[in-house]
Amino acid sequence: MSALQFHDVSKTFQSRKGAIRALNRVNLQVDEGEVFGFVGPNGAGKSTTIKVMLDIINDYEGDVSIYGSSSRDARSRKAIAYLPESPALYEQFTPLEVLRMALRMNGIRRRDEKAWCQQWLERFSVAPYASRRIRQLSKGNVQRVALAHTLVVQPRLLVLDEPLSGLDPVGRQDVVDILLEYKHAGGAIFFTSHVLHDVERIADRFGFINRGELITTRSPRELVAEHADRFIVRYQSQSLAEGERLREDEYQQELDQSALPGWLDNLNRHGGRVLSIHPATSLESVFFRILEENSATGPGGR
Repeated sequence: MSALQFHDVSKTFQSRKGAIRALNRVNLQVDEGEVFGFVGPNGAGKSTTIKVMLDIINDYEGDVSIYGSSSRDARSRKAIAYLPESPALYEQFTPLEVLRMALRMNGIRRRDEKAWCQQWLERFSVAPYASRRIRQLSKGNVQRVALAHTLVVQPRLLVLDEPLSGLDPVGRQDVVDILLEYKHAGGAIFFTSHVLHDVERIADRFGFINRGELITTRSPRELVAEHADRFIVRYQSQSLAEGERLREDEYQQELDQSALPGWLDNLNRHGGRVLSIHPATSLESVFFRILEENSATGPGGR
């Protein structure tokens, strides 16, 4: 059974300038035990997709189902725990109180409630702050508490908007490990992120959305393999200035395999020097290429 499914979902907003198509016939599926990354530029439709999923926006076309039931049915959404990009926890509460409240709001009664909540605070390395007020915690620790808040209720589907925001490198790795443990236990994750390296290391598949259209759905490995014939050249030159400038007289240019020999000959004629050549196979490089291609073809382009 699919954890989450969108079928021909469209949403149009009305503005003074006319109708704005925020989502255009979006189709996607997230399976049990799968991590699905959702990426795209600002204003692409990521937040609208989440709001439709959670029935915050309900005047849309198409169908959304959660474990086989319509997301319009509040009972189906009990399977979801949601973490917004900027968590709004009650600042006068302590982390322990926040987690205990989450259990009670979800109708979960446990004899070991305090110990269970304390266990999750320990898992996210915020147990030493269990009795402090949220307002006294750093941004990174608030994010950890918010993540513990989503997992303490043991949801079947996690919906996370920028879950690693505000965390230091150690914290990011800790959270990645916890999310992967959750996945291996059968949980499904739908998450957005602007940090494409996080998508590469966490997601089984990802969807790239731009201007309300789901451009592609692939695994990071598949997409990178499809673009493996491109290379990034770092070079120095005082007379040839192409691509991205890194520092004085040093540039970076992306080229496909067929154009590389001729470009290197031209660089040689200009007295330039190659510093490095490596495949342009990161998800980040592919992301910008797809964005450029989609912008050139206009809405509806692939």
